[in-house]
Amino acid sequence: MHWSDEGVLLAARRHGESAAILEIFTRDHGRHVGLLRGGGSRRMAATLQPGTQLAVEWRARLAEHLGTFRIELVTCRAASLLHDPLALAALTSSCSLLTRILAERAPTGRFYLQTINFLDVLMANEMWMATYLDWELALLREAGRGLDLSRCVVTGSRKNLRYVSPRSGAAVSEEGSGKWAPKLLEIPACLATGECSTIADFAAGLLLTRHFLNAVLIETSSLDKATAARQRLETLAIEMSSGGTYPLRGQSTASASR
Repeated sequence: MHWSDEGVLLAARRHGESAAILEIFTRDHGRHVGLLRGGGSRRMAATLQPGTQLAVEWRARLAEHLGTFRIELVTCRAASLLHDPLALAALTSSCSLLTRILAERAPTGRFYLQTINFLDVLMANEMWMATYLDWELALLREAGRGLDLSRCVVTGSRKNLRYVSPRSGAAVSEEGSGKWAPKLLEIPACLATGECSTIADFAAGLLLTRHFLNAVLIETSSLDKATAARQRLETLAIEMSSGGTYPLRGQSTASASR
């Protein structure tokens, strides 16, 4: 068995004296695991960082075998984000969630392209926070737990959507909430409008998507393993939104924290 593809490195762990086991999210072959000979060497340490874009070859005698990788570096992302702790946390969070939520060897098509788009926006230092929240919503759809924020599940209206059901992920309007309002989750403005102009907006969006991501991770018995990186991102966003230490492009520090 042999194939060539492109992909994003999600994780690498040392195996034996000199090899490494890699998890790579590939365009046509989904999340794939394989052995990289020599991957445990110091020479490879800078390349084998989460988020690195790779050209990949995989070989195995049978399809069900672990197989071996040959890789070629295309883009190294983590190193260029070292000066930006929030962006680096977003990169680490996305890779950690992918390792725990995506089914192994299941092609995802459009979602792979959306992941690459998010990583490209992150690298370009653009207004990446809304793109990250869109990416988490897409990941939830990929896991079969997508949110429907387009119309009220009770009235069918597209207006005054204020809440979302914590179980179904369906939107509920102000009028349709009735006595159930205290049990519903509020829809942050950034998810209602698709715009995320401040870190406070970003933190509010993360709080909502975390509820549904945790439900998926509990189902896959991966909650403890995947949430450390995601929680660090959320904690940084909350701290920075109150401290005003992370101005967005074109904004002053004070305006970014409002």
